[in-house]
Parts: sequence; structure tokens; C-alpha cells
Amino acid sequence: ALWEVDRQVSAENGLKKGSVVTSVNSWTQTDTSGQIITELVKDDDLISGTEVLRRWREATGDIPGAKTLGFEGAAGGPGGGADFSVQLIGSNITEVGRAAAELERRVRQYEGLYDIRNSHERGTPEIKLNIKPEAETLGLSLADLARQVRAGFYGEEVQRIQRGQDEVRVMVRYPEDERDSVGYLNTVRIRTPDGGRVPFHAVAEVEMGEAPNRIQRFDRERAVQISAEVDTEKFEPGKISQDILDNELPEVLALFPGVRHRLSGATRSMQEVQTDMLKGAAFAFFLIYALMAVPLKSYSQPLIIMSVIPFGAIGALFGHWILGLQVSMLSFFGLIALAGVVVNDSLILVDFVNRERALGVEIRQAVVDATRKRFRAILLTSLTTFFGLVPIVLESSLQAKLVIPMATSLAFGILFATVITLFLIPSLYMLLDHFGQWWRNAWLHMLPGKSTSPDARETAGGTGQATDHPGKSQI
Repeated sequence: ALWEVDRQVSAENGLKKGSVVTSVNSWTQTDTSGQIITELVKDDDLISGTEVLRRWREATGDIPGAKTLGFEGAAGGPGGGADFSVQLIGSNITEVGRAAAELERRVRQYEGLYDIRNSHERGTPEIKLNIKPEAETLGLSLADLARQVRAGFYGEEVQRIQRGQDEVRVMVRYPEDERDSVGYLNTVRIRTPDGGRVPFHAVAEVEMGEAPNRIQRFDRERAVQISAEVDTEKFEPGKISQDILDNELPEVLALFPGVRHRLSGATRSMQEVQTDMLKGAAFAFFLIYALMAVPLKSYSQPLIIMSVIPFGAIGALFGHWILGLQVSMLSFFGLIALAGVVVNDSLILVDFVNRERALGVEIRQAVVDATRKRFRAILLTSLTTFFGLVPIVLESSLQAKLVIPMATSLAFGILFATVITLFLIPSLYMLLDHFGQWWRNAWLHMLPGKSTSPDARETAGGTGQATDHPGKSQI
């Protein structure tokens, strides 16, 4: 199937065979598992590794008898497991297995999911021996019974012979034609402690069962994992995972009350990263606010400056839409960094207005002068940052794919926030000043013994409660 994909892509691009796949290495890991590793030509303009995986997976189809078949790319984002992964946990492995089968059936109905895996699989057939009460009267124990059966079918070491540099073990056991069937157990004679021999069926019972290939536990209970990969070229892993967790999983757990769930793999890593990121963002916003509140000597002006942050986020999302990028965790990392950058332009405006008002300039004129005189500095600051990030945003190499979402968030967020800043910050500054004057006047009306006549209000204004004199109406 891989060579067929290579022929198709080569023919589509007018190239000879072998233009996509440069080397293939395949080997078996155990008697029942194997792996293939292939190296592709380093030319993203020809075809991407994700597209090769998709075509290879479709060309291969289902392999009869294969328990697990997975296609993975080595050049992806930060690891952490499958795109969707959840563990079902319970004390009864049979009930957990049924719940896992039901969830797997529901997950397979989602478009865009592939490599769906259920870790609950049939184990290796095994024979369980149970000793009868009659055997105990003969002095036999279950350990004696198991040891003699093992010696007959597997062998007992009786001697070691030195042959040159090698040491050869001599094993004694039943002939091969008497070891290839379970039925031969009934012909086995068990030796008793007094040297006698009794038929196997007289002292033991045989029970057929299965030995699990591996046992998964969580909190001392059995666990089964359901995982799947998401076609990230067409679908958002977070949305599909959330839809399964909100709609399908509760219905499955309702059918099996003794089963609970736990996120694992990339799903769990994503939630942990989101939680840590929200905490980090809250701490970063607090530091930004504190660093501006101290020099400005105001609790409200930092809020005006930080009001541009949501608009920067809108610009970042708009940039992802223009470039056709999906919003990922790396995009949110860029948004947090963006919060510390977009406030620079707002800080320039607010600081200039404060200095103008300290010189006695009327508030409206101070706002207009700040916007007009600082326009060039604000615009150049934003444009230089934007064009400095453009080469990263437009880079198409595989090595740059990790940082492109962060660079996109920064570049377009700064550009959009700059335009908003020139209109939003002056307006909010004047609204804040008007609200402050209204609040002071309303407070004076509520104070007992205060006159509400015009002369009284003028006198109050002369004391610095509400006036446009230099430095008196700063909030």
C-alpha cells in the first residue's frame, strides 16, 4: 500500500517512481507484532507527511486478524498520547469491558476519527487446574499437582553438559506427540508422596480460561482505555473530544453504573494544560495591572489600558481564520504573550493624556492631542512588531509549524488592537472622567448638611472635588 501511494503521488507530479518514499525499514518485534518506518522526501510542496499517512491508511484498509493497526507521524506537535483518550474504571472487568465496547461503538460513528483502539482484548487461552478434595487425603497439594504437570509438558532439568564454551541443559518431558493436545492430561499419572501413582482425573479438574495479555489498573481497580486519533486537517480534536464527553460518555456510564471514567492521553494533558494556562494568565493579568496601577496612581486607568486585550484576541482569531489555521494550545500561548504587548500602545496614550492634564489642558483637548501626537509612535511600534513576525507566519517548513500559531496570534492581535486602541482608549478615558465627576457630585448630594445650590457646587469644585484645573480631576 505504501508503494502504491508513492506511485500515485509521483504520477500526479510527473515524477518517476520513488520520488516520495526514500527508504523503508520493516521488522517484527514479537511473533505477533511488527513495525514499518518510512522516510519521506523533504519537500512540503510535493506532499505533506499528514497527507501521505492519510492515503497510506486508506490504501491499507482493514487487515483481517489484526488486533491493532496504527499510523503515526514522527513530525507532529508536542506529544501526550492519542487525540482522544479516556479510561473506563471498575471493579468488575467484565462490566468494564462491555462498557468499553459500547463506547467504542459510539466513537466509531464520528467522522474524522481513525485508529480507534480498545485496550480490552481477549487474552491467551489457558488451562486452570483445580485440585479435588480426594487429592488432599493422599497428601497432594495444588503446588505438587502443578509442578508435575509442568514437568511433563514443559520439562524438568536433570543435567547440564559442557560442550566447549557452551553449557547444554538436558530436559526430561513427555514425547512431542503426547504434548500437543489437552486430552493427554487425562492420561497423566500423578505421583503421590508415598510413591504411588494415581490418574490425573481422579485428583484434579480442568477449567478452560483466558490469561490477560496485560492488566491495566487505576486506584486498584481494573481499567480499559479507549483512544482514537483525529484528522486535524479537517476537524478540531477538542470539539470532537468534548462532544463525546458531553453526549456519549454519560449515556454509556448510565448503562453501567459500576463503571466510572478518567481522562488520559492527550485529552487529559489538554485539560491539565488549559487549567495551568488559565491560572498563569490570571497571574499575568494581575501583574500587568499592578505594574501599571503603581506609577499611574490609579485603580481605574489600568482597566482602561487593559480593555484592549480582548480586541487583540479577536484579531488573533481573525488571523487564524485568514491563514486557515486551527486554534490550538500554542495559539493560546501566543494570546497570553499578546496581553503583555498590546497594552504598550494604550499605556502611551494614557500617559500622554495624564501629562497634558497636569499642565492644565482641558480633557477633551488633551485626548485629541494625545491621539494625534502619539499616532506615529503607536503605529510604528505595532508595524515593526507585525512585520518582524511575518516571516515566521508565512514560513512553510516543517520546523516552523510549531511556532506559526503563536506568531499568528501575536502578529494579527497587535495589528488589530492598534486600530482599536486609537478609538477605544480616548473614548473610555473621557467616559471614565465623566463618570468620576458624576459620582463625586452624587456623593456630595448624599452628604448631610451639604448645599446643592450652584454656588455651593462651585465652591466644592474649587476644593478639587470636580474641576478641570491642573491635576485636580485625575481619578
